[in-house]
Order: sequence, then C-alpha cells, then structure tokens
Amino acid sequence: MAKKKTKFMCQSCGYESPKWMGRCPGCGEWNQMVEEVEVVTKTRGVFNHTASSTPTKATPLTSIESMEEPRVTTDMLELNRVLGGGIVPGSLVLIGGDPGIGKSTLLLQVSDQLTRKQEKVLYISGEESVKQTKLRANRLDIKSENLYVYAETNLDPIRQTIEELSPPFVIIDSIQTIYHPDVTSAPGSVSQVRECTAELMRLAKTKGIAIFIVGHVTKEGSIAGPRILEHMVDTVLYFEGERHHSYRILRAVKNRFGSTNEMGIFEMKEIGLEEVANPSEMFLEERSKGAAGSTVVASMEGTRPVLVEIQALISPTSYGNPRRMATGIDHSRLPLIMAVLEKRLGMLLQQQDAYVKVAGGVKLDEPAIDLAVAVSVVSSFRDQPTKPTDCIIGEVGLTGEVRRVSRVEQRVQEAAKLGFERIILPANNIGGWTPPSSIQVIGVHSVAEAMKYALGGT
Repeated sequence: MAKKKTKFMCQSCGYESPKWMGRCPGCGEWNQMVEEVEVVTKTRGVFNHTASSTPTKATPLTSIESMEEPRVTTDMLELNRVLGGGIVPGSLVLIGGDPGIGKSTLLLQVSDQLTRKQEKVLYISGEESVKQTKLRANRLDIKSENLYVYAETNLDPIRQTIEELSPPFVIIDSIQTIYHPDVTSAPGSVSQVRECTAELMRLAKTKGIAIFIVGHVTKEGSIAGPRILEHMVDTVLYFEGERHHSYRILRAVKNRFGSTNEMGIFEMKEIGLEEVANPSEMFLEERSKGAAGSTVVASMEGTRPVLVEIQALISPTSYGNPRRMATGIDHSRLPLIMAVLEKRLGMLLQQQDAYVKVAGGVKLDEPAIDLAVAVSVVSSFRDQPTKPTDCIIGEVGLTGEVRRVSRVEQRVQEAAKLGFERIILPANNIGGWTPPSSIQVIGVHSVAEAMKYALGGT
C-alpha cells in the first residue's frame, strides 16, 4: 500500500510547499496554507480525457480557414456590448461579484431571453435547491419550458447531464461549490477549482457549449481561487456596485472576443435588472450646479464615451502630514497632479487636505481625466466654481503640459449630445475632424492656460 503524501497549498495563488508556512512565498498572503492529501490513483481525470482524444497535427497558418465567430445576442444591449457583440458558442465566461449584488438575477434573466429564441439553457445551482431557484424565477416572472434547473455539486453527474441534454448554454452557480470526485481536497480549494474549470473548458470547446461560471470574490474584490482561473477562461466579467444603491456596473477585464474595459450599466428593480441606455445622464443627474470643486470629464469606457462628475474638496489640515484621499481614480495620480500644481502654478498645497471622488461609483483609470482633476482641485482651493456647461479632458505631464488623448471626436460628440456648450481639450487634438456646431472647442497647451479658461471667466 502506497504511503499517502501530504502537501500544503496556498488557497490564494496555488503555491505548493512540503511544510506549513505562515506567509505564502508566492503571493505574500498570510494564513492561506492548507494541508491537502496527495493521492496517486488511476482515474479518468481531466487530463486523461484530453489525452485519450484523437491527436491533432500541426497545420500551416496559411491553410487554416478563418471566419467570424458566430454570436448569439440577448435582449440586453448592455450585456451584448460588454461581451463584444454577443455570446460566442464554445466560450467560457467567468462572472464575479460581491454576495447579493445580482449575479444570479442577471443570469436567470439572460436564460429567459435565450429560451425565447428556442434555445435550451441548463442552469446548474450548487448553492440553492430547485425550489429556491423556482421562487427566484417567479419573482422575475420567468416561465419557460426550455429552461432546465439542476441542483448538483458533483462534477460527474453534471457532466453526464450536459452530455445527455446537449444544451447550447450552461450556467454554473457557483464554481466554488462544485467538486471533482477524483480530487481529495475540499470544494472551493485551489485543486478543486482548477480541475473543475479545466473539465468545463473541455466540454465547452469540444461540444461548442457556451458556459457561464459564477465566481465568489474576496475581501479585496478579486475573484476567489487561484489566478490561473482567470487565465483559463475566455472572458472575465466583474459585477460591481453597492447593495444599498440600485445601480450596477458590469465590467469586462478580459475578453478574447472583444474589447477589454468595456462597461454596461444596469439598475436593480423589483422585477429584476433593467439596462440604462444613457449612463452619462445617470451620472450627472444629481450634479449640483455652481458648486466649487465640481468638474465634468468625458472618459472612455471601452468603446463608449461616458460623462462623469469629478468632485474635489480642499481644506486646511490639522495634522502634520496632509491627507490625500481619492475614490474612483488611481490613488497615486492625485499626489502627482497636486505636485504639478504646486511647482508650475505656485499654489501652496502642502498644508491642505485633498479629497477627490468620482460621483456615481464608477472607476476611471485613463490619463485623460488628469486635467479635470487638476481643475477640480484648483476650483475647490480658490473656492471658485466652474461653469456647469463646461467639459474638460486632457492628460497632464510633469512639466505642466497638456498632452493629447485618444478618441477625442467621440468624447466631444457625447458632450454636445448632453447639452454642454464648451469643451476644453489638448491643442494637439484639434485638427483632422469637425466638431459639432453646438459646442465650442478650446485647445490648451498647458495647465495654466486651462485654468484661465475654466476659472478665469473667459
């Protein structure tokens, strides 16, 4: 009889060690090493399935026929946008989000829309019973004979059900509850998540089934389990928002069939999730006009221009070191922009606390918001409001110059559509395109020049 071997595996990154350690050398997390039994058995595991298939041969690139991936569109235009135009058959999509944010509600509504197209959908629930799923469907007014519900956590019966039913769409809720019987570790561990995802990927690719996987998230907001999980799937979507607010944001951080950083806006109502057609109006509907420290910026979220409000509050500090806090933007950008204002504009901000926030809960990570942040900080510091009909875009360099941004024409058109009368942008972006006649375009070369237009009243 072979002696069982034990190993310690990090539940965050999958690092293996023969002995227990308090801190993982791979990812640096504390108290994540869990003991697992390593048993060598002859099973029909995941890799045996792949190895037993018909071997393929290397093919010259020029002899491979290329064709557009066929897509299945849903009635949610926002979801189609985030997925890159629709659902690709044979794709593996991972959806992560906080508990109670609406992941199951979104997938049930998508299932109902797909069944209206005479498509069979298999909804596998590892967290709820069949009756609990039925109660959720009744609340959403979902009644379809093509929607099959299956409550199971063992991967073997799940595989058999998928092969017998042969549905074009499968939903797994959630991957942390599914376990492979040939793996000795507990459900939700690194080994289980890796093996179950590999088996589901094999089913998706060999049978052309689009599989949606729900993943739990950690306290830091990342998807629980090993990072290899995000590398294995084709698309990674994050469902963001606060449970105490009705708006939800679906964001793509990885997509092999479309653009990354694409964003879709939904609103949670009693009958389920409803898409928001114009998110710019939603972000600006509660904006207070005539307030100092408020600026509107046109940011690109994937292929869509979105107008959001950036608010800044500058107040004298009561501590030795002033505070620099930012919500919705990179924390390191705020001290950098304030250093440029101190050096190039001669503003004394060393004894001022600075708080910057992007209203609406959206997160902006592009450099085109630098100039709007700088104008908001100066507006609050001088207690001088900006014009409510102004929109500001531009990247700020360390020498105080305003650098060009991408897709400026789409940003200007979105600002003009929402009734803005003037837009301040980099001077190098002017030329080669025709702005709408309803909006005045002002090109600036430096931060000082931008302040004259934004706060000088000209």
